[in-house]
Amino acid sequence: MVLFAFTSSSSKLKHSHKSFSESLMEDNIKDAEAIIHQWIPPELLDSSSFCCISSLFSTGNREEARRFIGAVNSLHSGMVTLVSVNPSSMKLVRAENLMKISMNHLSKEFYRILKSNRRYLDPESVSVRSRVSTKSVSDEDAMADLKMIADCMTTSGYGKECFRIYKKIRKSMIVEALDRLGFENLSFSQIQKLDWEVMEKKIRNWLRAARRALTTLFSGERILSDHVFSSSAAIRRESAFAEITLESALAMFSFPGNMAKCRKSPEKIFLTLDVYQSITELLPEIEKVFSYDSTSSVLSQIAVTLTDLGDGVISMLDEFESSISKESSKSLISGGGIHQLTRYVMNFIVFLADFSDTLSTIIPRTSLSHFPEENSSSGSGDVNSSSSPLEKRIAWLILFLLCKIDAKSRLYSDVALSYLFLINNLNYVVVKVRTSSLKEILSSDWLEKHEGKVKKYVAKFEEIVWGEMMTSLPTAEEEAEEFLSRFSDRFEEAYKRQTGWVVTDPKLRDEIKVSVAMVIIPTYSEFYKKYRVGLRKNVGFAPGDIGNYLSDLYFGSGGSGTFSSIHSSDSYV
Repeated sequence: MVLFAFTSSSSKLKHSHKSFSESLMEDNIKDAEAIIHQWIPPELLDSSSFCCISSLFSTGNREEARRFIGAVNSLHSGMVTLVSVNPSSMKLVRAENLMKISMNHLSKEFYRILKSNRRYLDPESVSVRSRVSTKSVSDEDAMADLKMIADCMTTSGYGKECFRIYKKIRKSMIVEALDRLGFENLSFSQIQKLDWEVMEKKIRNWLRAARRALTTLFSGERILSDHVFSSSAAIRRESAFAEITLESALAMFSFPGNMAKCRKSPEKIFLTLDVYQSITELLPEIEKVFSYDSTSSVLSQIAVTLTDLGDGVISMLDEFESSISKESSKSLISGGGIHQLTRYVMNFIVFLADFSDTLSTIIPRTSLSHFPEENSSSGSGDVNSSSSPLEKRIAWLILFLLCKIDAKSRLYSDVALSYLFLINNLNYVVVKVRTSSLKEILSSDWLEKHEGKVKKYVAKFEEIVWGEMMTSLPTAEEEAEEFLSRFSDRFEEAYKRQTGWVVTDPKLRDEIKVSVAMVIIPTYSEFYKKYRVGLRKNVGFAPGDIGNYLSDLYFGSGGSGTFSSIHSSDSYV
């Protein structure tokens, strides 16, 4: 009897609860119907048009929009409750139909907001506003409305429908924005067919577009996607951002690697290094923007691209090294000046030094090539085991050059001119190192060693050309005239021999002339003063004449080009 009473009571409670839930559901349905029919007349319920219905989310209807969303949320909440107590209730059918109508209307509103607010919702605009914290009422309302609708639709089980609309519009905006930035999505086969001039233009366009695309376009889309779908765990897992940007991002960041595979000639290395450096500088931002698991393929593509670019740089360095070795011109440089190979190689290496940080990350992964021949007067041992990989590679490139210059110096039949050629070219190398970023790469020992070689060559040159000028000074007055005549002949011969010879560096040119003058003039001047009284007129040079002739040398044009006469100067005292 007690059990029957308890069961009966329990049944009455359950029935009472069911009746209450259905009664509440009825109220929710009535409220929702009233609001929905206010904005969607019955005759338009089946319409698929996106433009024939007044917008809930216009400025003047902001409060009505919140009421509409609130009614839909209450409807959904009531449906959930009713399912738990009476899943067969006919009121659920009515509620589901009403929910479909509501979702259809919200889908249209969502589409309308995205389309009509493109100016405010452009990814670049969103990114800029997020940094400077300046938002107008329009874009604040648009972003808030999109989030309100997305929250309502995903809560009601229509998140995929909401995202489908979002993806369709936003993905096309990304593609259009990249196109405006000048980026073309080219396949590897298309890139292979491009002439270098066209390729170079596209690479420079990429350099300009990549930074802006990342810092404004992709980051702006990330901000907007995260905001609109912040309450949807399901869509976050699918990653709205990935669905919209992944294809474009992969295309953008694969282009440089494909480019590097197509062009390996040395002159392309600097633009390749520009691209590599730009990507590495952007890497922290790339990792931040594409941090989702669903966008990890972008980071993987970046790693592949950097590897391809690095391999391209190494191939270009190898080709550059090979081109130095293969250079075989036999033409002599007039006056023993600087060879065009020296200028080309050193200017190339100086530009490389400007990318020292980037090269330092690329070069260690590769093995260095063999040393060039070490039997040249340029010497060996330019690098050692403690040198950094970059220092080794740069030093070896210079050593390749110096070996070629040493070989070319032997083409001169005049030994002195051969040394002058070595002086000019080695000094050019040393000056380039001392006055550029190369100084920070190569050791001070390297610089001191090669500066020492320049001095050694200068001393040998002076010895060959001027070494016999002051030999066998006479001790008797009767021999003075013969010595002066012999000295004058030798000086005239040396001067004429060097007419047209050149020392290209002004500082070195002055140092050589001062060095020669200090050897010749003081001793000669003392001898000349001692014996000039007993000499007949017009025998030998006055000391001042020697200095004047020396100052005329090594400009490459031979100064006046003539040696007018061997007469004393009456003005000398």
